[in-house]
Amino acid sequence: MKRTAFFISDGTGLTAEALGHALLAQFEKIDFERVTVPYIDDEDKAREMVIRINKAAEVDGERPLVFDTIVNSTIREIISDAEGFMIDIFGTFLSPLEQELSSSSSYSVGKSHSINNEGSYERRIHAVNFALDNDDGARTRHYDEADLILVGASRSGKTPTCLYLALQYGIKAANYPITEEDLDDQKMPAALRPHKEKLFGLTIDPERLATIRNERRPNSRYSSIQQCMHEIEEIELMYKRERIPYLNTTAYSVEEISTRIMVTTGLKRHR
Repeated sequence: MKRTAFFISDGTGLTAEALGHALLAQFEKIDFERVTVPYIDDEDKAREMVIRINKAAEVDGERPLVFDTIVNSTIREIISDAEGFMIDIFGTFLSPLEQELSSSSSYSVGKSHSINNEGSYERRIHAVNFALDNDDGARTRHYDEADLILVGASRSGKTPTCLYLALQYGIKAANYPITEEDLDDQKMPAALRPHKEKLFGLTIDPERLATIRNERRPNSRYSSIQQCMHEIEEIELMYKRERIPYLNTTAYSVEEISTRIMVTTGLKRHR
C-alpha cells in the first residue's frame, strides 16, 4: 500500500518533516512517498502546491497526507482546498496554548529554527568545528577542552555521532579510534588516560561492522568477520576493565545514540 505524504511550510519545513516522520513511523505496513516542500510563503506558491497535491491524489487513487506548519492563515486556507488529508500542526497546538497562557502567538515564520539565541548558535558552530578538528584521533592536545570523547572501533559510528552532538546540543565531542595496536598492548591509549572521566565507548555487532567495512575496503583483512569479532571482543573487554560506559550502536540511529549518550553521561544541552 502506497500513500504520498507532503511536509509543507512557509519556513524550512524541518518541523513539519520531523513531526510528520515521527507519526508515520508508527505505520510500518504502509509505503509512504515523502515530499518536503519548504518556503510556501505566498499565494501563488500555495496554489501551485494545491495542484501538486491534487495530482498526487489522482495518481495514487488516495488523498495524500499533508503535514503543514504554515503560519499565514490565507496561505493555509488556500492549501486546505486541496484533495488532501490536512494535518495542521501549528493550528492544532497554538490555539490551546494561547488559551492556557492567556497570550497571543506572534505567528512568526521560522521561529523554531531561527538564530534567536546568538550565543547558542555560536556555541554549536564552535562545537562542530571542534568535532571536525578532533576527528579520528587526529589531534589529542585539545582533549582538555572536550565535553566528551567517543572511543571505539573504526566505523562504529563515532564521527556522525560527534557531529550530531555538536549541531544539536552544542557538545564539544572528540573521537578516538581504538586500533589493533592499542588492543595488543591491553592498555588504555596513553592519550586517553588523563581524560578518562570524559570517555564514552561505542560498540557494534561484528556482523554489522563487517558489512560497513566491506563497503569501504571490500575483501580485506580489515573488513573480515574474524577481524571484526576480534576487535569488538577486545574493545568491550577494555570498556569493562576500565569501567568506561558504552553503548551498542547496531540498532540505533545517530539521533538515538546521541540522546542515550546525553542521558547516560548527564551532559546538558548548551542553550
